[in-house]
Amino acid sequence: MSTVGHAVETAGELLERDDALAALEEALARAGRIVLVSGEAGIGKTTLVRAFEDVARSSARIVKGACEALFTPRPLGPIHDIAGVIGGPLFDALTVGSERVTIFSALLAELQSTPTLAVLEDVHWADEATLDAISYLGRRLDETPSLVVLTYRDDELEARHPLRLVVGELPSRSTSRIRLQPLSRGAVEELARRAERPAHGLYDATGGNPFFVTEVLAGSDDTIPPSVRDAVLARVGRLSTAGQWLLGAVAVVPGGAELWLLERLAPEKMSSLDECVASGVLGATSRRVEFRHELARLAIEESLTHTRRVALNEAALVALVEPPSGVPDLAAIAHHADAAGDASAVLRFAPAAAERAAALGAHREAAAQYARALRFAEGLPLEARARLSDSLSHEYYLTGDFTDAVAATTRALGWYRELDDSRGQAIALSALSRLQWSIGRTSEATAPGRESVALLESLPAGRELAVAYAQLAELSLTIDDFDEVVRWASAAAGIAHQLHDPEVLASAHTTLSAAQYAVGEPGGRESLEEELEHALSHGLEEVAAGAFNLLVRLGVTLRDYALADRYLDRGFAYCQDRELGNFRQGIGAARARRLLDRGDWAQATDAAELVLSTAQTAGMAPFVALTVLGQIRARRGDPAVWPALDAALKMAEPGDELRRLGLLAAARAEAAWLAGDRDRALEEADLGFELAVYRRHRWFAGELAYWQWKCGRPVDAPDWIAEPYALQAAGDWREAARAWERLGCPYETALALSEADDEKPLRDAFEICSQLGARRLEGIVARRLRGLGVSVPRGPRPSTRDNPALITARELEVLGLVAAGLRNTEIAERLVISRRTVDHHVSSVLRKLGARTRGEATAEAARLGLTQDW
Repeated sequence: MSTVGHAVETAGELLERDDALAALEEALARAGRIVLVSGEAGIGKTTLVRAFEDVARSSARIVKGACEALFTPRPLGPIHDIAGVIGGPLFDALTVGSERVTIFSALLAELQSTPTLAVLEDVHWADEATLDAISYLGRRLDETPSLVVLTYRDDELEARHPLRLVVGELPSRSTSRIRLQPLSRGAVEELARRAERPAHGLYDATGGNPFFVTEVLAGSDDTIPPSVRDAVLARVGRLSTAGQWLLGAVAVVPGGAELWLLERLAPEKMSSLDECVASGVLGATSRRVEFRHELARLAIEESLTHTRRVALNEAALVALVEPPSGVPDLAAIAHHADAAGDASAVLRFAPAAAERAAALGAHREAAAQYARALRFAEGLPLEARARLSDSLSHEYYLTGDFTDAVAATTRALGWYRELDDSRGQAIALSALSRLQWSIGRTSEATAPGRESVALLESLPAGRELAVAYAQLAELSLTIDDFDEVVRWASAAAGIAHQLHDPEVLASAHTTLSAAQYAVGEPGGRESLEEELEHALSHGLEEVAAGAFNLLVRLGVTLRDYALADRYLDRGFAYCQDRELGNFRQGIGAARARRLLDRGDWAQATDAAELVLSTAQTAGMAPFVALTVLGQIRARRGDPAVWPALDAALKMAEPGDELRRLGLLAAARAEAAWLAGDRDRALEEADLGFELAVYRRHRWFAGELAYWQWKCGRPVDAPDWIAEPYALQAAGDWREAARAWERLGCPYETALALSEADDEKPLRDAFEICSQLGARRLEGIVARRLRGLGVSVPRGPRPSTRDNPALITARELEVLGLVAAGLRNTEIAERLVISRRTVDHHVSSVLRKLGARTRGEATAEAARLGLTQDW
């Protein structure tokens, strides 16, 4: 064997991967699991999985799919790969364009019927529909005899990458994580020895990355190239001219080229295929050819001249429009049309790809395809451009990308006005109104909504007018103007009934039922639940997602926790499965609020951080998440209370939306009171009190009246405020505590007990605060007990009392992982929390230990004897 060939082969061995392989084998033996294999590009994820496939082949059917680095991924790409091998109902469901849930169910049925190892590679490139399939399987896989392995690059997951949310929501009981580390210096030197190459400088140049090591050792001399690109090109440079030409053809097809396509792209060079495979650059099956590593493909693609790259993409475009079998892959065609700069082809295929993606629930991909079409739409008539921008805005709305949605709608509105198209203007104005209240600008939302209605009322009544009425009803519900809800919802329902439009009719009825529930009308809650079931049974996805949100949000706000708990997980899964990011984020924020009220503050923090790391910063969901974080920090006595609450304040202005002002005023009043600033607490409580009374919101009005009373102002609250607050404001702390206990709100229970003058209830309050970690209120109660002559331990709670640095249990857990050498991204994956939360914990630990570096923190923790808690 030649030196080069030997180097390539030995560099692919599973050096220092025994533990990872053993973990995969254990997962296969247990079955019903998902294993996440992550690491940087070139770390050896594929090599590990291929070795595991050899082990698993005797006990399981093996199916594989890969996500591709297309400009815009094809919906359900890896599921298509798997279906092509399995066939049967899964293949049929994909071929006929079935609904996504039908496709997901068919995939699950395959995993239930036969022990299977399903490998999905490079899911950092996955489209939303594929990510939703993963979420769907993750909640049901423990019922199967199969194993799903996902590989992805964790160094390519920015803060808002949708894969972060999917990974964070996978059930821990059936999920395993394997993060591959670079090879050690010793392993790199061993590979160099086997290749009979010098090892000096090799580890420092490659960082132990197996792919980089492979490419360097495959070089023709003893010099180390300055980049992996140079290493790849050096290997390719030893191939024949025909071989290099063939590699270029494969390089323009992300994810690999099927043999028929490659024959179309380079028919005269196919004889060089064996040479390319033998070099180790390409891998081949009976149907397709692909680069062994994406980094190599990129290096080759970037080395192509502009003229040749365009020519190859043009050829791929022509070939893919008429494949030898099956239906054309619209996403792939749009990709090559874009790469070739063929405007007419982009405008023909990108909107069609967008429609297909939207039908599968891949709304981010749909938005990307519409955006692609608009980039090439300069020559289109204004009306066509406006329609494309309308479609783009709607997809952005569904995913929660409100800022981009507003920009798209504003652009469409300008074009419609230039055309003097009244109906088009009205549609855009109605969409703009909805988007404005989605980002909290309710005071700015009313005008475009009413202007839309005025334009449409001057035209023959149609569906657009019904939609505009329905959206004004939703806006009115948002600001708790229930008379207006009835007015607009009834108008929308009347037209929808005449037009036999079930979606608009259901939307209007859902909004009306929600208003009835909010004001306490008998049967309102039951009616809203019925509307949800109606929407689910008739496939009205947006209406159902909205109903889930209303049930959860109103349930939490009105302290109807049994209702909220009934729909939280179900609603989140529904929206996740259909990539309705806007609605999913709303439920995620409500979950954080529910966990706060229940006293699960660690989980509430993680839930809020997850919302902030994946949501648009202007929507209601991040606003709720910020208030949750602010309240938890205030109650615990943690830093960064006011930055979170001030950020929320900016999101609440301008506007008169009570669901924002009520939450925020209460949170800010409480934070100021806990800090001992009663004057500020009173000012903060006044911020939303009058609006809460005007809107007759018994919980917000009650809570803000309570904080006014706590700050010494005589209570002037109406008699209809919520019972626990009315009891507390009347001085009946005992009955108030019982009311809060019945609701399952431990912190509020302690707050009521803290108003007692007797030792027993104060001790009970102290114990609840100790359990919750409510250090601020705990200190207040402790001072009251000492005033009664009762001995109370001074200093931190038991969880921090034994360590002089006052490090919390969660911080100790993070510190242990820091000491083990894990990076913040790895710690976030291990603990299933956001990177931002880990950053906060690490900074806090360094500050408390007086350390400048992670190494110093580890040494100081050992000196203080904290290592026993790791």
